[in-house]
Amino acid sequence: MPKEIIYQILPRLWGNVEGENRPGGSLERNGCGKFADIDSKTLDYLRTLGVTSVWFTGVVRHSINKPFVKGKAGSPYSITDWFDVNPYLAKDPEGRMTEFESLVRRTHKAGMKVITDFIPNHVARDYGKFSPKPFKGGRDAAGHPVLGALDDSSVHWKPDNDFYYYPGQELQLPCRGAWKEFPAKASGNCFSPAPGEYDWYDTIRLNYCDFHTPTWDRMLEVVLFWAGKGVDGMRCDMVEMVPVEFFDWMIAKVREKHPGFLFIAEVYQKENYRRYIDAGFDYLYDKSGMYDALLDIERHSVSASRLTRNWQELGDLQPHMLNFLENHDEPRAASDFFFGSSSRSFASLHASLLLNTAPFMVYFGQEVGERGMDAEGFSGVNGRTSIFDWWCPSGPAALWSLIHGKGSLSQQQNDTLKRYMELLSLAGQDIITKGLTYDLGYCGGFDTDKVFAFLRGYGKELTLVVCNFSDADLETEIRIPAEAFSFFGREQGELFQRVSVRAKDGAVLNLFF
Repeated sequence: MPKEIIYQILPRLWGNVEGENRPGGSLERNGCGKFADIDSKTLDYLRTLGVTSVWFTGVVRHSINKPFVKGKAGSPYSITDWFDVNPYLAKDPEGRMTEFESLVRRTHKAGMKVITDFIPNHVARDYGKFSPKPFKGGRDAAGHPVLGALDDSSVHWKPDNDFYYYPGQELQLPCRGAWKEFPAKASGNCFSPAPGEYDWYDTIRLNYCDFHTPTWDRMLEVVLFWAGKGVDGMRCDMVEMVPVEFFDWMIAKVREKHPGFLFIAEVYQKENYRRYIDAGFDYLYDKSGMYDALLDIERHSVSASRLTRNWQELGDLQPHMLNFLENHDEPRAASDFFFGSSSRSFASLHASLLLNTAPFMVYFGQEVGERGMDAEGFSGVNGRTSIFDWWCPSGPAALWSLIHGKGSLSQQQNDTLKRYMELLSLAGQDIITKGLTYDLGYCGGFDTDKVFAFLRGYGKELTLVVCNFSDADLETEIRIPAEAFSFFGREQGELFQRVSVRAKDGAVLNLFF
């Protein structure tokens, strides 16, 4: 099997090349990408890049144009109807689901799987307002369950309720604009009728127990609905806020009907990793491991040997980790909040992509060095590509124009794309997808605080990867002991391999005997 390469893309920000890009601008002024903009040329490009799965972020219908939403566009993680897609993503809003289904078919035809979001912990404050009426037995006219429709709001909590309530208390929001909610419901990340400025005040928290409740059944229907639309997997948001017992049950139920359905968990606590793998998840974010290690090496002068400690701590869980340098929650690698430029991220890219067989994720525009340093509106300049505003980041815009023969990349963008294509191509070869790894950190001969070196081997191939995290070009000899060769089933004495690596870069050397 090829190495799993997941490409995360926000359809609303892809192909929107003619908007005004005014900070805090409206949809009418700033424009918006459409399902149709993720066309055959886009998908052919992704396949050429080595992508195996596309994670379409922000597809499911979320709240916009409400007093409680964040930014003009609203958060893709504030779902207002689990059985619909966003009308703004369709050329014909009335035919939006048909257009989404066409995107799924195009993606499959291009040889890639489709991943969407599953947000089990919370929904938007106006959830169900767009559902076809009337409610009947807690279901809308289309037969879909409506969360909260059968709740008893006279009590704070009861097992059969979908939400938590504050009887006799009105919601107090920290944002401008009137939004009446009486009684108030608990917000996505806090139990209070008065969520704070930094809370998820645009959402309401779902009521889970560590035993089977009706909420479990309703959320299972959500996943089965999207699986029935041809979706191949889901990235599950903030799973640690939901009892693991739910996922254990839900994943098994889904796979009774869809055996190969992929589940990816956003997990942050290492001590919970095994629990979620045991519950059936295929992959987990290694945010607290590989990502944080690379961030600390770059930003806080932590020793590169931390990478060794990380894979040792993970042990047999390593193949289930999802490695990445970027996603919608984190600063862009080339931003001032991480590496400062794409060229300074290559050492980390070599380590994250090539160290093991675990999958790797690319965030759209990362491969051309998108910096995320725009002041889009709600987000401000924070090194992230805003998920709350109507916008068109310059990197993805240049990439879209290149793919469609309407523009070209800058020299730096082109150099970054060339490097990504080279390394992603290598990552798809047997030596990376099937090969073993030998960490050379204990073998001496180089500064393990600034350099991370390892071998990958498969069959007759043996490759040395050296990551130089220092600010100086590196000229050194890497000691490869006889024991390393024995690990790969070779008879070879100790070897000193001369290596030259530029600052903040990585080098790949094929060893021949």
